[in-house]
Amino acid sequence: MTYVCIAGPTAAGKSAAAMAVAEALAATHPVEIVSVDSALVYRGLDIGTAKPSPADRARVPHHLIDIIDPSQSYSAARFVADANRLIGEIAERGHLPLLVGGTMLYFKALFEGLDAMPAADRAVRAALVAQSARDGPYALYEELQRVDPITAARLPAGDTQRIQRALEVYRVSGKPLSAHHNVKPARTPHAPLISLEPGDRAWLHARIEQRFRQMLADGLVREVRDLRRRRELEADMPSMRCVGYRQTWEALEAGALDTLAERGIAATRQLAKRQLTWLRSMPERRVIACDAPDATAQVVAAVRALVTEGNDGEANDDKAGADKPNAAA
Repeated sequence: MTYVCIAGPTAAGKSAAAMAVAEALAATHPVEIVSVDSALVYRGLDIGTAKPSPADRARVPHHLIDIIDPSQSYSAARFVADANRLIGEIAERGHLPLLVGGTMLYFKALFEGLDAMPAADRAVRAALVAQSARDGPYALYEELQRVDPITAARLPAGDTQRIQRALEVYRVSGKPLSAHHNVKPARTPHAPLISLEPGDRAWLHARIEQRFRQMLADGLVREVRDLRRRRELEADMPSMRCVGYRQTWEALEAGALDTLAERGIAATRQLAKRQLTWLRSMPERRVIACDAPDATAQVVAAVRALVTEGNDGEANDDKAGADKPNAAA
């Protein structure tokens, strides 16, 4: 075992659990946290991403946070390269890499490898956005049903971001997105995956609402207004399509801040639903109910047991190697 993963939907308590693990194991297995979050990579996106506080980041090393400007893009391929490099560097220091987040595509890419995909094409994406604005959002879904029915069947009609990406792939490569998945890369062994999932979905919905309203109180609108003043930033950029930021940008543009809380909460609930769907496709995960009173203690105990088992396994391997006869003798 070289690293441990903690995943879960937004607002499930992943960051708090990771900090508890780091503090509990500090004396024996110092932890370094590697973020698995496609929004935390952006500098200046702080309030709407629930970014770890400066105090937490000073207490425990965090990686893959604040590494690029919002005008740039970050991909699953780059995450895999960065994460593999960091896992190696952290392990070399004798520390435990703890991968924590809710971007399930990144976990899947790390565990299973990546299909070769065409690079993003901003001109094609802009044309798709314009088409959606002109003909309505469901026009793109109907087009996807015609050119790539396999992908369309697995995407909700309202998932505009993924529908646009699928059509972008088709227009750039001339092949449907599903065709790029025909040849799967070799699977790599999964690291232990602890999944925080609610036993009661209403508990998670209440947490999501409470957190989004707190973000608004903390200045999310001001943060997005400042980002909108940057001329190089546009609404269709990946950073500005992050949940919370997209809804706030649109509310500022339309002068509809009175409905922002409702729309932001609904979008975040939809994100959590998609995250849970991804997690259920990972049968190797160990599920801990995030709404249990002792959820954090369970996560700490699970990671401690994994570390102990891993060390025992390495010790047994070393002993077995020492007991083998010397082939050169």
